[in-house]
Amino acid sequence: MIKKEEVYKIGLFNKPHGIHGELQFTFTDDIFDRVDGDYFVCLLDGIFVPFFIEEYRFRSDSTALVKLEGVDSAERARMFTNVEVYFPVSYVEEAGEDELSWNFFIGFRMDDVHSGYLGEVADVDTATVNILFIVEREDGGELLVPAQEEFILGIDRERKSITVELPEGLLNLDELETEDTLTF
Repeated sequence: MIKKEEVYKIGLFNKPHGIHGELQFTFTDDIFDRVDGDYFVCLLDGIFVPFFIEEYRFRSDSTALVKLEGVDSAERARMFTNVEVYFPVSYVEEAGEDELSWNFFIGFRMDDVHSGYLGEVADVDTATVNILFIVEREDGGELLVPAQEEFILGIDRERKSITVELPEGLLNLDELETEDTLTF
């Protein structure tokens, strides 16, 4: 049985494409193209199920058409609509640090050397040049932490934790009250 800690999310199957079982795949990490992985792991009814990749072709830098082994019709492909797609961590670990993407760190615990436990990395914002870890706090709030080498002191892949030393005052930014109205 595949466990959640053995995989990490790389995208989502959208809908069937054509009549031969191809699927539109929106991905946040192209690790499947950079390492020698021959299967995806799909989350079906709460269970992680592996599916071998027959072939794929890119449509853009974030979408591909994927043909899974045994999925040979549009009807069968419809079963994968909006299914989350994961990739085995073991392939990434074999490839080494150079092949890691930011999404690999989703689910990692984040600790600051001064403030202690900050929360769990829930997502990574790569929309701008300044990449941000979106850390889910225990109180339900979110914290945006810059993914800068100078702030990251250590990464423990086995324990799934990141140790950071954030600049003084950065953690207090979300506590500052801002006025929503502007006066002209």
